[in-house]
Amino acid sequence: MSVPRLVVLTDRHQLPAGADLVEQLGRCADAGLSHVLLRELDLADDERARLARALRAQGIAVWSAHRMLADADGLHLPDPDGPHGAAARPAPRADLVASSTASSTASSVASTPAPPATSDRSWGRSCHHPDQVAVAAAEGAAWVTLSPVAPSSSKPGRVLLEPESLAGHAIPVLALGGVDVDNARRLREAGAHGVAVMGAVMRSDDPAAVTAALLEASR
Repeated sequence: MSVPRLVVLTDRHQLPAGADLVEQLGRCADAGLSHVLLRELDLADDERARLARALRAQGIAVWSAHRMLADADGLHLPDPDGPHGAAARPAPRADLVASSTASSTASSVASTPAPPATSDRSWGRSCHHPDQVAVAAAEGAAWVTLSPVAPSSSKPGRVLLEPESLAGHAIPVLALGGVDVDNARRLREAGAHGVAVMGAVMRSDDPAAVTAALLEASR
């Protein structure tokens, strides 16, 4: 699959007062945004699926965070070593089936989010150390996000990755965490395939302008 240079992660709680998530992203689509990573993990999956349908109706490809949705185009799994790694797993589907054997145990099911064994849809994974990228690639991931790469107001105080950690990987790496118009080009020049952005777009009163600038910077 072709991994885009820009992916926007959703968080409706960061929207300007009175803004609607689908409308906000529709304005981004008008500026050229092609892919969204749909989070909204506090919502039930049927509500997330409704959002996925609404976004796809505007021409936006949707990657679903943690669990596959019927109307999503791909799946993005959490860091297996992170706080959500033990809990979030792909939902069973006819076209996205997690491997299972007679020897599987409850402890193995609860250990890490397993990549799909067979699927006609691509998947990726969140990584927080460059060594995890090679593991994800070996599992069959089509992309990863690697974070944090810059200070972030939503997650302050985190130890940042060095720019060189973005380069030299076997699969596309999307730089994530504190990414904005000012640093997107530097991250691409450091070796990232592209950037993944949340706050700079979600909080903007002019998301189309921010999206256009990010697309230009991440070319």
